[in-house]
Amino acid sequence: MARINEHYLKLAGAYLFPEIARRVEAFAALAPELAGRIIRCGVGDVTEPLPASVVAAMHRAVEEMGTREGFRGYGPPWGYDFLRDAIAEGDFRERGIAVDREEIIVSDGSKTDAGAILEIFATGDANRIGITDPVYPVYVDTNVMAGNTGPARPGGSYEGLVPLACTEENGFVPEPPDERLDLVYLCFPNNPTGGMIDRPRLEAWVEWALRHEAIILYDVAYADYVTDPELPRSILEIEDARRCAIEFHSFSKNGGFTGVRCGYTVCPRELRGRTAAGDAVPVLELWKRRWSTRSNSVAYVVQRAAEALYSEAGRRETRALVDGYLANARALREGCAAMGLRVHGGEHAPYVWVGCPDGLDSWGVFDRMLEDLQVVITPGAGFGRLGEGWFRISAFNSPANVAEVVRRMQDAGRLTAAPATG
Repeated sequence: MARINEHYLKLAGAYLFPEIARRVEAFAALAPELAGRIIRCGVGDVTEPLPASVVAAMHRAVEEMGTREGFRGYGPPWGYDFLRDAIAEGDFRERGIAVDREEIIVSDGSKTDAGAILEIFATGDANRIGITDPVYPVYVDTNVMAGNTGPARPGGSYEGLVPLACTEENGFVPEPPDERLDLVYLCFPNNPTGGMIDRPRLEAWVEWALRHEAIILYDVAYADYVTDPELPRSILEIEDARRCAIEFHSFSKNGGFTGVRCGYTVCPRELRGRTAAGDAVPVLELWKRRWSTRSNSVAYVVQRAAEALYSEAGRRETRALVDGYLANARALREGCAAMGLRVHGGEHAPYVWVGCPDGLDSWGVFDRMLEDLQVVITPGAGFGRLGEGWFRISAFNSPANVAEVVRRMQDAGRLTAAPATG
């Protein structure tokens, strides 16, 4: 009989968002008369149509593929040069950041990359891994699957992962630890808290990583939501970060590619890891080797669509999409604050992080919002031990739906626990 990867058996319950979907479906089955009122502000999925320039580019690419002269088979494993050049120029060189085509690997999104990157690092207890708390669950679960953790602890953390506290007191930006770590996941603008790191604190992380020979896995899926030019949109803006960081990018939340699937990593040439014997190895070469074996990259049609985001029209259209979602976030933030709730995020991120009212934990808020208001949010407990006591509201929705969510919350007044029965 075939042996399974028993690390999967350590995973604590279902992945957060399928569990939310299951609960919403169960509620809709019990109360079908209310199902049509449900507004989903839980999963961070975009709602607006693809930009017109993207649609036009996809049509042109499909037409090309329908001709003998324009047909393409297997693509380059690291992405077509036309897209990698557009990325290098539009996201980096125009802003004075030294990145070239060969350091860019195109993929189907940062969610894939955050897990796939573990394939090129030693597993088990060979690396000490730092994970923020609260955290995007993919960072944790993929490490469990890879065998980098012990069993689950009560409250959702795992033995073998070092928690980095993100609290109201530190603005949901963790401080570099006193101890040595080898790999650290950071995400700014942050999912789920909406927190944003400033340049001095990011410089402190880079200095810490260089001192400890650590690698920072830096997720900037929401970089386009940063509106203050003084705040860093890339860790590669920081001097010497090329020697200690890999950066994950996504087109999902700026170009609406959640259903199209495209993103990329930047792995600088200078970055090194070490063998058990202490020999330095270029990480980029391992990462490229991983992709050339595992994938033929993303479909040509999709890469042409991503390239269109860097056109003059594409930039206008993505800016309009991002500005619309930021306006939604502002409305949610102000609406929650008007109710007297503790509110963070919603300024440089499409997420609003809200403190639970007295008497309710985060799943209790989920239940009350669903049952009483037919609004779906994300309970903070799903993001880690320190997420308890908070809930996340996603701004990815239509302005009309967001206004309706705020109206329902304010009409309902104070959220309270369900009355005891029995």
